Amino acid sequence: MARITVEDCLEKVGDDNRFALIHLAVERIRQHRKGEPFLVAGKNKEIVMTLREIAAGKVTFDNIMDLPRQRKADQKATETAAEESGAED
Repeated sequence: MARITVEDCLEKVGDDNRFALIHLAVERIRQHRKGEPFLVAGKNKEIVMTLREIAAGKVTFDNIMDLPRQRKADQKATETAAEESGAED
């Protein structure tokens, strides 16, 4: 995806609701500023990266609040697995 447009994001958000898109993007930017990693690869400013996440379908109204909890659960599972494999050595 060379260029991200608002229209790409609106297709994912639906209803051509720019107001809803802004709210979704703002909430995700708040999460990034609290340390959440981006879910897509790139070297753009945080707003462009956030729009890329939305356009890719990785950030939605259904999962926005679960993303930080999900990452922490995944991180904890990875740490537990590493500890268990280290204990077997």
